[in-house]
Amino acid sequence: MSLRLHAPVVLPCDPTCGVLRDAVVDVSDDGRITHVGPAATAPAFDGERRDLTGILMPGLVNTHAHSPMTVLRGLGGDLPLLRWLQEAIWPNEAKMTPQDSGAGMLLGAVEMLRNGVTTSAEMYFHAEQLVEAALTAGSRTVVGIAVLDLPGMPWRPMADAIDKWIDADGLRFGPGDRVELGYGPHSAYMLAPEVLGELAASARQRGALTQIHVAEALNEDTAQRASHGSVPKLLEQAGVLEGRVLSAHSVHLSAEDIAIYAKHRVGVAHCPGSNTKLASGIAPLRAYLDAGVPVGLGTDGPASNDDLDLFEEARLAALLARVTALDASAIKAADALLLATRGGAAALGRTDIGALEPGNWADLVHINTDDPAFATGLDAPDDQLLANLVWATGSRRVLDVWVAGEQVVANGESTRVDRSEAQAAVGAVAARLRG
Repeated sequence: MSLRLHAPVVLPCDPTCGVLRDAVVDVSDDGRITHVGPAATAPAFDGERRDLTGILMPGLVNTHAHSPMTVLRGLGGDLPLLRWLQEAIWPNEAKMTPQDSGAGMLLGAVEMLRNGVTTSAEMYFHAEQLVEAALTAGSRTVVGIAVLDLPGMPWRPMADAIDKWIDADGLRFGPGDRVELGYGPHSAYMLAPEVLGELAASARQRGALTQIHVAEALNEDTAQRASHGSVPKLLEQAGVLEGRVLSAHSVHLSAEDIAIYAKHRVGVAHCPGSNTKLASGIAPLRAYLDAGVPVGLGTDGPASNDDLDLFEEARLAALLARVTALDASAIKAADALLLATRGGAAALGRTDIGALEPGNWADLVHINTDDPAFATGLDAPDDQLLANLVWATGSRRVLDVWVAGEQVVANGESTRVDRSEAQAAVGAVAARLRG
């Protein structure tokens, strides 16, 4: 059934981050937005109507996550990146079954939806179970199916399996096209340049997104920098940057590297929470934006952040940009909100999510404004209202969430998954891995 949502404030997340007062969002039977605008001038409507009490806005877009790692949350929390991977994460991941990844992803999807995140770009193995879990929770996911080249784990069978899956099921599928498949080569320090080039060519042939870690820590790619000057130069020379590419982290890039990204419209997944927790560094966010590089925000995995809260990432991204520039206007509240929504969609090369516009999927979040953060009133000036949302509220007041027009969170809880059972399943996996 078609649906009209009527709210005191609607934030379409258009390029200017405008604020609509007393407005409606109409949703078609197939889960697409058909109209956004003031209630007084809305067209006639004969479907279901719901009056909301707070702010209605797009679902957030998490551009980089390893959500199945909810089963590993808290491991190696005081280690730098490479030691954290080698000593805490990889040994435990080697013991994980496909069912373990599915249990971790299910809880991660529920956690993200409760935080207002409707889309996550995932990079992980056991992709079939990841997709099944996301569909069970009702979330939207862009899966960069992991490709590595390790003893006992050669890259070619992994790549062939991705090709066959996309060719069989299509690039996008599921209710409301909730699933998008793609390629997830781990990094330039895990795969040879010729392998990266071949994977990217397969992705281009199918219109798929290539997700790859780039320049997360200073000591991760010393050999690649020595041979090519930088990882972006390596990727450009290998032909990786010709298609849809998402570069996760991208902390330690030069002005020349940023120009390469801008030239090829490479998307960046900025992960300030994980990067600061692992002491990896602070990405040059303002320089990316000034160069025209599409930038979204990512939580990274729940074992390196350790939450899946994109509102928190928006706040932290803005704070770090301000303090590194010593400029309180470097990233405004509106900029931060757009990074978490329309910016994330642009970084993924998607035009159908991240904003409330006719034709887009109806991925929506209702913020409860019965809170001290909004005591100044919903009729406050636009900039004050956005400031209260970004700086003072965050995910704790997410009340309702829709994906493709279907309500998947009501009054702060999943409508599809028993959260207690999902938490218990992850606890059981974690206990077995520890044993």
